[in-house]
Amino acid sequence: MENRALPENWARCRVTELAQLIRGVTYKKSEASKESQPGFAPLLRANNINGRINHEDLVYVREARISNEQWLKESDVLIAMSSGSIGLVGKAAQLRKVKGETFGSFCGALRPTSEIDCHFFGWFFQTRTYRECVSGDAKGSNINNLKRDHILHVDFPLPPANEQRRIVEKIETLFSRLDKGEEALRDVQKLLSRYRQSVLKAAVTGQLTADWRAENAHRLEHGRDLLARILQTRRESWEGRGKYKEPIAPSTSGLPDLPDGWVWASLAQLTHIKGGVTVDKKRESKNPVTVPYLRVANVQNGHIDLTEIKEITVNRDKAEQTLLKAGDILLNEGGDRDKLGRGWVWDGQIAPCIHQNHVFRARPVIPEISSRFVSYYANAFGQGFFMQKGKQSVNLASISLTAISGFPIALPSADEQREIVGRLEEKLIEVATVAEWCKTELTRSAALRQSILKDAFTGRLVPQNPSDEPAAELLARIRAARQAAPKGKTRRKATA
Repeated sequence: MENRALPENWARCRVTELAQLIRGVTYKKSEASKESQPGFAPLLRANNINGRINHEDLVYVREARISNEQWLKESDVLIAMSSGSIGLVGKAAQLRKVKGETFGSFCGALRPTSEIDCHFFGWFFQTRTYRECVSGDAKGSNINNLKRDHILHVDFPLPPANEQRRIVEKIETLFSRLDKGEEALRDVQKLLSRYRQSVLKAAVTGQLTADWRAENAHRLEHGRDLLARILQTRRESWEGRGKYKEPIAPSTSGLPDLPDGWVWASLAQLTHIKGGVTVDKKRESKNPVTVPYLRVANVQNGHIDLTEIKEITVNRDKAEQTLLKAGDILLNEGGDRDKLGRGWVWDGQIAPCIHQNHVFRARPVIPEISSRFVSYYANAFGQGFFMQKGKQSVNLASISLTAISGFPIALPSADEQREIVGRLEEKLIEVATVAEWCKTELTRSAALRQSILKDAFTGRLVPQNPSDEPAAELLARIRAARQAAPKGKTRRKATA
């Protein structure tokens, strides 16, 4: 904690003097239920804590497993005591309403004394100072853990009781205004997301270029003729390599009508599709080479994320077969449902670079096929097709090379492809500019919250009143009450 001087009439103490820390319910996974049922209570875990309590993705445990003190009470502060992420351990939220919940063993609940303003106590655990203090204490090889003393020995700046109430009133007035502003910004973000998808679909279906197409119809190559040239190029490039197999044509049943001059084509007709290398650390290569490779995490919707690039050792021949070239279209083969089929164009940012088997590479047959147009089209309509044709489990989905080959693409002339990409990207730049502004304003709002809390807990948010009872007297009364309280053990309910 920052060791700055406190205002007159304030006192410095430790959390242990103001609250008791209760650890959560221990239970076996086989004993928990995903559904509410008689004799079971909802159990909050670390994923339910994020500044506020959310009730998403709850599990339910037998009430017989819950001791009397493990039933959460209004004003308890729930803390994540263990987490695989150092950024999550120590996060906290105060319960403003209770719904008969308990909490898991990876969490702790601070129950403040009634002598202090419970909401003042709760707001302290949203400060950056608190988080920095406990994150420095969390230790563990795989899991970051906070011990009881890490929480209970945190320094706590205590003002007079009346000032606590004035501070809470001021915090909540200011935060209410920030809440309204942030809600408006998030509404804008949702609208931007819908607008972006709407513009994307309008572009790749020809709506965005309807006026341009009408003005230039006399000089545009029909998509049918472009497709014929593509297929002829495929056949010619295969000569001397054995029997040629025509690429799968798209199934046009149920597809919408196209603008004049457009034609339906399959991904396999327009591109050469190839899977990547399988990651297998045990496999030995006779002629090894170590190269960077792209994973599902690198291939995002509309961009390539190069934040973390891993390397793999493979046979040199295999590396050459899966080597990426500028203009290659990348599409995710599987993973979480939201990752299936998303992708973007490789611009040759790293050389050499290959791709793993969960990422398909689609290389245009001729330069007149715009990689960006095809990728935009896939991002607009691909996921529905991939989900329909692929394999699905509860959370995961995947699609085979054969299935993805039949993905239908509405193909205009090469000139219109370029016009579509140009117009679309102008719109997307506008969207990105507003989205970045929203992000900046939300960041600014979060910083302002921390500034308000910093002022609150250093005595600068509201004026001090010399007539308030000094915090030292309040603290002495709390200590005396704790000394006088009977020492007893909380009894656990009998297990049913």
